[in-house]
Amino acid sequence: MTAPSTPQSPLVHLVDDDAAVRDSLALLIGTIGLRVQTWEAPQRFLAEFDRAAVGAIVLDVRMPGIGGLAVLDRLIAEGVDQPVVMLTGHGTVEMCRRAFKAGAAEFLEKPVDDEQLLEALQNAVRQHVRSRERSQADQAARRRYAQLSEREREVLGLIVAGLTNKEIARALTLSPRTVETHRANVFAKLGCESLAQLIRGYAALAEEEGAA
Repeated sequence: MTAPSTPQSPLVHLVDDDAAVRDSLALLIGTIGLRVQTWEAPQRFLAEFDRAAVGAIVLDVRMPGIGGLAVLDRLIAEGVDQPVVMLTGHGTVEMCRRAFKAGAAEFLEKPVDDEQLLEALQNAVRQHVRSRERSQADQAARRRYAQLSEREREVLGLIVAGLTNKEIARALTLSPRTVETHRANVFAKLGCESLAQLIRGYAALAEEEGAA
């Protein structure tokens, strides 16, 4: 079942073996513009759900076959990055502690307070959007960094270390003019317009390579 919404809206996977709970929560979640895909069987969910989608997972703790905490462990082991909101009708302190330790974003007891669930989901989705944006920015930075020649990477490493052009020239036994050319190429290839932008976006990559 998919609640009507825009194709671009985040997707919430709702995993619960109780049909009435699935239907009522799907309608509730759809009211804030999130798409909902419901799952009765956790095994089928693990086998088929879209790991690339932006959104969150709502996961019941007590289900036949495989419980929600075991599903959460599987998701974490597979590196699934969608935040998980756990639901239970029989919560204990130990169960709550284990869920958070395993990586759950939130742990709520049934009957779920509507506003509490919607707030938890909105926070989880915002968290996931930011996480995906950071990941995409990091991948783009790595692609640009890969375009640098070996010498340009050396120059970049010394730039972020705080050396001047003259100091870089001495360190690499190059002329200052050659260093200026490499420096200009570094800024152009990485799409940086300022030293601050260069350091913010690429210091970690330069240090990572220097430590390798």
